[in-house]
Amino acid sequence: LAATIIATMASAVSAQTLQPTVSVTGEASISVPPDLAQIDSGVTTEAKTAREASEANNKAMAGVLQALKNSGLADKDIQTSRLSLSPQSVPGRNPNAPFQITGYRASNRVTVTIRDITKVADTIDVLVGSGANEISGISFMVSKASKLLDDARTEAIADARRKAEIYAKAANIALGAPISISEETTPSPA
Repeated sequence: LAATIIATMASAVSAQTLQPTVSVTGEASISVPPDLAQIDSGVTTEAKTAREASEANNKAMAGVLQALKNSGLADKDIQTSRLSLSPQSVPGRNPNAPFQITGYRASNRVTVTIRDITKVADTIDVLVGSGANEISGISFMVSKASKLLDDARTEAIADARRKAEIYAKAANIALGAPISISEETTPSPA
């Protein structure tokens, strides 16, 4: 039975003019240390009225922003990222009573880009020392990531071609241009 199937398949293949193909996967990776950092930080204030909470928050955030500028950060590296004002409430005295507003919470967030990662700790000190009472995230990045990714793509194509040439030589076929190229990227570890 197996010989019959192989012979039938060989006949079908020889009847068609299929070009031999070689399918390979090329791989490359480039690792570099981060050269940028971003800190998400902010000020949250609470007060009895929305106006009091908002005004206190604006005043506190103005101090944080000025301290960041005084530390040598460029204006382009200091971005307000979120503002919010929300009521604070407690349940009513009985189960059917509505919630009672007891005050308001204002929050102002800023994203700071640090172009010298040796200054991350100093920037955190500036933030906290000037009144920031929330730091919710520090991210490290590479500034020229797209160029490095392009370099890895070039290396992956060269790796795929090298492998394809080995297979083509072993199969005694001539290697031509790629028929298709697809990409699968792996996210960098956090």
